[in-house]
Amino acid sequence: MKNSTQYRFLFAGGGTGGHLYPAIAVANEIKKIKPESEILFVGTKSKIEGRVVPQLGYGFKSIWIKGFSRKINLSNLLFPFKLIVSVLQSLFISFRFKPNVAIGTGGYVAGPAIWGASVMGAKVILMESNSYPGVTTRLLEKYADEVNITFEDSKKYLRQPEKIKVTGNPVRAELGKSTKSEAIKYFGLDEIKFTILVLGGSLGAQSINEAVAGCVEDLEKNNLQIIWQTGKNYYDNYKKYNFTSVKILDFIDDMNKAYSACDLLVARAGATTIAELSVLGIPSILIPSPHVAENHQYYNAKSLADNGAAVLILDSELKENLKNKIFEIAGNKSLLNSLGENAKKNAKPNAANEIALSAINYIKAL
Repeated sequence: MKNSTQYRFLFAGGGTGGHLYPAIAVANEIKKIKPESEILFVGTKSKIEGRVVPQLGYGFKSIWIKGFSRKINLSNLLFPFKLIVSVLQSLFISFRFKPNVAIGTGGYVAGPAIWGASVMGAKVILMESNSYPGVTTRLLEKYADEVNITFEDSKKYLRQPEKIKVTGNPVRAELGKSTKSEAIKYFGLDEIKFTILVLGGSLGAQSINEAVAGCVEDLEKNNLQIIWQTGKNYYDNYKKYNFTSVKILDFIDDMNKAYSACDLLVARAGATTIAELSVLGIPSILIPSPHVAENHQYYNAKSLADNGAAVLILDSELKENLKNKIFEIAGNKSLLNSLGENAKKNAKPNAANEIALSAINYIKAL
């Protein structure tokens, strides 16, 4: 790779869209401000970044790393070997690319990649989107020049407060560009009816799907309509509910239109979802996944719920409570407005621009 330009940025973070898309938002902003910049993403081929990053035209290098399973697993025996290999790969990648700034957005892949870049002299920026910082962020904190967090709550878990900036979680620039009328027509729904958007992540969430299936007919009978992303794994189980007022989709390609169409969001509490609903001021019912590392979705959702910016339902209480909560919110305009307004107070729409400018300024100062 040529190193003719002064502006070289290495991004590492992936495994999930929650780690990848904020990185892409910052990379896009850097390119907008400094078009001559060279940008390289480091990740794993088998995860979302291996598919999405090359499609966007950014350079991509893969390292051989996999997270340490919290369950007893034979693959854990390979973990030390994979870690050593991935560290050597990361050092070689940074030696060749010579990044001025390395930006880590979390996930196990960021550990060796960002450490390798720091050893080669790169300035290090970390982005932590969850209320409870992930283990990678906590391990890399001492190598970082700055740590950008989304939630004020995160400060108490980090050891070097002088490095912390509360910038928020970068979101896609195209969000909010569609009108509600355009979005409703796109999904073939009724402009007058109250619209619920159900998301369980790209693969879907079994408990959310089961709870919605248990009340979908009652919701429709009460003049509510639903855009329901079941996830690819569950679509065949729920496509029978594809009524006039219920649109069943395995995956939603145009999230801009999905958000613009909805009056109430029912979703997991991933950091990217929370950042997006906050920027757009969408009232929401958040159901934290009980299967994520360090229960971080619970802390994400609780941070909003404590500020009247979302309604939190535990996964274990979902089936018995979801329908009543939807009716309660849909029938209470004051509550609906207050959830949306409080969510927007939590928003930091300029996060991508702030982090991009900070990364560029590190190079200008060299």
